[in-house]
Amino acid sequence: MQFTLRALLIGAVAAYCALFSACKPQAANKGGGWGAMTPAVTVSQPVQREVIDWDEYPGRLEAIETVEVRSRVNGYLQSIHFKDGAEVKKGDLLFVIDPRPYQAELDRAQAELAQAQTRFELASNEAGRAERLLKTKSISEEEADSRNEAKRAAEASILSAKAMVETARLNLEYTHITAPIDGRVSRKMITEGNLVNGLQGQSTVLTTIVSLNPIYCYFEPDENSVLKYQKLAREGTKSGLSMNIACELQLANETGFPHHGVLDFVDNRVDANTGTLRLRGAFPNPGPDHVLQPGFFSRVRVPATAKYNGLLVPDVAISTDQAQKVLYVVNDQNMVEIRPIKLGPLLNGMRVIRQGIQPKDWVVVNGLMSVRPGAKVNPQKTTPAEHATNAVSSSGAN
Repeated sequence: MQFTLRALLIGAVAAYCALFSACKPQAANKGGGWGAMTPAVTVSQPVQREVIDWDEYPGRLEAIETVEVRSRVNGYLQSIHFKDGAEVKKGDLLFVIDPRPYQAELDRAQAELAQAQTRFELASNEAGRAERLLKTKSISEEEADSRNEAKRAAEASILSAKAMVETARLNLEYTHITAPIDGRVSRKMITEGNLVNGLQGQSTVLTTIVSLNPIYCYFEPDENSVLKYQKLAREGTKSGLSMNIACELQLANETGFPHHGVLDFVDNRVDANTGTLRLRGAFPNPGPDHVLQPGFFSRVRVPATAKYNGLLVPDVAISTDQAQKVLYVVNDQNMVEIRPIKLGPLLNGMRVIRQGIQPKDWVVVNGLMSVRPGAKVNPQKTTPAEHATNAVSSSGAN
């Protein structure tokens, strides 16, 4: 009985060992179990591209020309010839002040001019006769001189009358107020029938006009940026403080800085209160929409470096290891290496890598959740073009 029980136990142990031995080779054939499976990842080499670093600043749009339309003569406002907020061209009629008093003044001045011309003709005739009579000693020299003086006085009266006619004609023209520039007119500040004042220093503001195309954007870099630009200038690098350098702008509801202009003004001193230097960019603003409006806030950027060849990887490929940004790179043995990196600007989904990788490195761009440093992977290589975007400008370093 004991022998039979021992035999059964030995048989059961042998059967278990045989079953375990039969299963073990099958697991080995599958790569050593679940923990030893080789994950597949997508890798790509960095994209090499010429890029520029940009500095971004808040800006304020302002019109190049702003005009207060005022009356130059006194009178009652007779008519208005524009709609509030409309675009006008230089020379368009805006207001008419009652011209009748000024037309009458012009008529009076012209009549006085005619009288002065008649008096001059008479004085000229008298002076001519005096010269002939003086030769025959029929009149005294004193009388001849008196007639010549009357002729010169009549001639001066003509000049005075002509000036009065010109002044009256100008005042009559001033009753028709036209747009001095192209642009958008504001609302009318005064309505028909009201008396307007044309006295200097007290003239009535009738409306305002601002120009629309082109338009200015003012912005103020901080002192550290100014020092950086000056250093670049000393090194001979074309920087944001150079005149006619390209700058770009976007409004609050835009992305990608779609508006392109040039830097055309740099102030002559740093503001001691704010530690900033005022710069200005000029931007085209064609119609009919005129998207850029005076007074809008914007984001404007200027080049912070010259063009250089950068290495770019998809921004989604960048991971964080504690407080450090890293990339995972697959080496020649298909082993994963971790590379600390230094970030550059973001370029439409592609991130410039300033330091940490080489052009020949194969960077993991997909499957990051299944990799760890020192692990073996099954890399699926793709071309850089499959992950690059057609970008031409960067949005500033983060």
